[in-house]
Amino acid sequence: MTVPSSSTPPHGFSGLTVAAFESRMGEQMATLISRHGGIPLVAPSMQEIPLENNSEALAFGHRLLAGNIDILILLTGVGTRTLLEVWKTQWNLEDIKHALTQTTILVRGPKPLAALKEFGLQPHLTVPEPNTWEDILQTLDIFKPEGLSRLTIGVQEYGTTNVELMTALGSRGAEAIGVPVYRWALPDDVQPLQKVLQAILFQSVDVLLFTSGAQATHIVDLLNRSHQLQDFRQALDRIMVASIGTITSQQLRAYDFPVDLEPSHSKMGILVKEASLKAQDILQHKRGTGS
Repeated sequence: MTVPSSSTPPHGFSGLTVAAFESRMGEQMATLISRHGGIPLVAPSMQEIPLENNSEALAFGHRLLAGNIDILILLTGVGTRTLLEVWKTQWNLEDIKHALTQTTILVRGPKPLAALKEFGLQPHLTVPEPNTWEDILQTLDIFKPEGLSRLTIGVQEYGTTNVELMTALGSRGAEAIGVPVYRWALPDDVQPLQKVLQAILFQSVDVLLFTSGAQATHIVDLLNRSHQLQDFRQALDRIMVASIGTITSQQLRAYDFPVDLEPSHSKMGILVKEASLKAQDILQHKRGTGS
């Protein structure tokens, strides 16, 4: 768990305690919170585990190179790169690229687009912002107005299966295949995370920042184990909850967590800055008194 520097002058958050569950960029998150006048409580909520010898990704690769995949949906940049690296353990890169040019590739946003370009590839379809699963479906419906019946569609997964997307594809008559490339797990040491959760439960936190839906999934897992999920929801009634964007907000609301703020752009720095500017007003509204 990261603690603040006492030398940071208060401004923005004005000394509010700000919790976050950032993992790979935990130090950067703590620095941003301190820079905007907050007292950071940052603990990792997950670790990324590559699926070595990924049998499911390789089985999908066999179908792709055999020409049996109609559409490939790429959801993340890291997942796109990892998927191609997995395939390179079995097939020549030029053969992989040729197979991909024969398949309709849809990218959810700029990160998988950038990953494709690194391999000299271009997508056929790009999903507009805010890049939700509904936006993916709308893009496909426009591309295939006659419907998706009998099409085989692969969906590169990014830690958890997007059940809504897979269900919607199936309801349109497509064969939807999830392609897991990596998964998220709780950290080996969950004690720092549990300390942050306890601080929230004890009402020692003023602002809570989420930068991914997977963070919410993991804390719900821990809270269910200790039978404290409902208490946590009640604690959020007096805490400002900020989400980095629409996709994360959807996951938070699915767990009955409030979303008090989304930044103007889905970037961590903008999230922290705009949360610091809005925190006092939002807390006064939620608590009914000055913060």
